Amino acid sequence: MGELTVREDNVPAAPPAVPAQELTALAQWAHDAQQAHTIAQSLSKTQFVPKSFNGNPDNITAAILTGQELGLPPMASLRSMDIIYGVPALRAHAMRGLVQSHGHEIELVESSDTRCVMRGRRKGAADWQRVTWTIDRAAKLLGGLKDQWVKQPTTMLIARATGEICRLVAADVLYAAPYAAEELDGTGRPGPTYSAAPVTAGEILGEEDDPGNGADFFACEHKTTDAPGHDPNVCPRISEAQWQALRDGSVDPDAEAAAQLAEETGGWPPVRKPGSGA
Repeated sequence: MGELTVREDNVPAAPPAVPAQELTALAQWAHDAQQAHTIAQSLSKTQFVPKSFNGNPDNITAAILTGQELGLPPMASLRSMDIIYGVPALRAHAMRGLVQSHGHEIELVESSDTRCVMRGRRKGAADWQRVTWTIDRAAKLLGGLKDQWVKQPTTMLIARATGEICRLVAADVLYAAPYAAEELDGTGRPGPTYSAAPVTAGEILGEEDDPGNGADFFACEHKTTDAPGHDPNVCPRISEAQWQALRDGSVDPDAEAAAQLAEETGGWPPVRKPGSGA
């Protein structure tokens, strides 16, 4: 065995090679994302994109890439897609058109203000699948009707039926965006069963109460509920910890009011987290 052979035997084994095809696909996607973002930065400054995308190149990039997975060109993606609570969603007409472009059949059988029936079948299939949406079904699901459900119930029923029948017939076409925007937007989500009227910090502190009931917080003999001799029926006040939190700005008066309402009603009302849209 020669010296060269010994040295080769002592060389550490090389790590398994990454399949060239997989690396190429990932590299291609990364390149496409960079190019899409470059385009998005220019488009975000124009009036050719929907208002929800205006000035937001990151969302435009995401919409273009999602549309690419669905087989839609960039501008068609922006005109056909909304981002609802962080979820990309096709508008109902675009969803229907995309499914039909793949050769599947979607038909509107019946439509009124109270009822919508649609049917569909995959390309080459003999049997039809049918879905029915009624205004009663929508009201039960959403906890009541409001906004667009009141203004244009026929359109909203068609949108709901479209989303359901398209997923039944062609889930493989819609995997990147399986829900219609009309199914996810604020007009189709149930609202709280009760709500609290907006309150101010002054109201929480009692500054706007009846003067005979200790209206001036700083004039109250027992400024907080922690003070000895405090009578909540005479001068209702907050605790020292609550007062300090309000002074520091770490307490949201609206959230505090909602919590109080929850305690009074025996349930916890939905609280919107700022910036979350949820």
